[in-house]
Amino acid sequence: MASLGMYWNTGIKKKAVKMASSAKEINNEKQNNRVELPEKVKKSRVLILGGTGRVGGSTAISLSKFCPDLHIIIAGRNREKGNAMVSKLGKNSEFAEVNIDDREALEANLTDVDIVVHTAGPFQQSENCKVLEAAIGTKTAYLDVCDDTSYATRAKSYMNKALEANIPAITTGGIYPGVSNVMAAELVRTAKLESNGELERLRFYYYTAGTGGAGPTILATSFLLLGEDVVAYNKGEEIKLKPYSGMLTIDFGIGIGKKDVFLLNLPEVKSVHEVLGVPTVSARFGTDPFFWNWGMIAMRNLLPREFLRDRSKVQQLVQLFDPVVRAVDGTSGEAVSMRVDLECSDGHNRIGIFSHKRLSRSVGISTAAFVLAILEGSTKPGVWFPEEPEGIAVEAREVLLQRASQGTINFIINKAPWMVETNPKELGFGIYS
Repeated sequence: MASLGMYWNTGIKKKAVKMASSAKEINNEKQNNRVELPEKVKKSRVLILGGTGRVGGSTAISLSKFCPDLHIIIAGRNREKGNAMVSKLGKNSEFAEVNIDDREALEANLTDVDIVVHTAGPFQQSENCKVLEAAIGTKTAYLDVCDDTSYATRAKSYMNKALEANIPAITTGGIYPGVSNVMAAELVRTAKLESNGELERLRFYYYTAGTGGAGPTILATSFLLLGEDVVAYNKGEEIKLKPYSGMLTIDFGIGIGKKDVFLLNLPEVKSVHEVLGVPTVSARFGTDPFFWNWGMIAMRNLLPREFLRDRSKVQQLVQLFDPVVRAVDGTSGEAVSMRVDLECSDGHNRIGIFSHKRLSRSVGISTAAFVLAILEGSTKPGVWFPEEPEGIAVEAREVLLQRASQGTINFIINKAPWMVETNPKELGFGIYS
């Protein structure tokens, strides 16, 4: 749920001081976070759709810090917000007024860019992949931060067209799904090297304080997911479960601690099962304050499924709840944590944890890490999930995770649970306990 934004008008002087301080902070961080890119890459043109939103804006700032030479185009409908973002980014940026529903205008803006980053969610209930189609039509590299199973499956159906156009495309890139998929891929890869057993079970656990600073978009996504059956896999068999059920109390380690998480329908479950060959896979999510979880369960039980699957009605619900959510988020913070657990038949159990104090910042850093990987040539032509070696090459995963984990309060990979938990015993029941 998102941090409370504050606006006040106390004169030009105070506003100017604030803007100067913000610019100084960004410039200082640019010096600390810079990465060395090949000459042909560092001056690439990057178009960010939804660049005036929290995820897109955070991605733009992170890219600017990673490589100030990149030319960043902020694309959106609100020119005032776009110009404000450009003023933060500096001389190597510009604003383009783009409506993703206007195919001709979209393609016109893609003709002279090296990659398009699609952050204009929510992706739930979308009936097409217009941006991917335009990217293929203009032979432009593509990345989205999709968190919807149906959309991701639809994006994969463009594989042959992307191959014909000779463009690389990654769907479900970002923090989760995205970085979490790469963590899962690395756990599986090392297990195959270190374990004599068979892969048995992989579980994704996610926690975000409030909306994590991502605002109405993540709120809409959460509500829409309550209208979907949860797809999970048990010993190779696809099963469907009730959303926001199957609570477990999970230890997220340093800085986060134990949190309650609940089943949700997330695309990495299907992709990891199919790509990495793990027979039992599930994903759970939880939030704070604790009563938000109760509220999600109440909505699932009280509102008709048809209502929760109607995007326009959900948007009205978001408008109703958003002021309350923002007010509460002002005290809850926006910490985020991901935990990925892999179990093998010989008792080889390993986990990865990724925790950051601010989701709004971490999601931008993570998405930017994917952008850089694509620009550097880590992705082959076609449409790929992050865990596929054609999406992020095996030899490029370590660099991506290193970049994505900048600023984390806890980042570990391929450790035994007892080494990082305060208490490794999970509380739970059923087939995933």
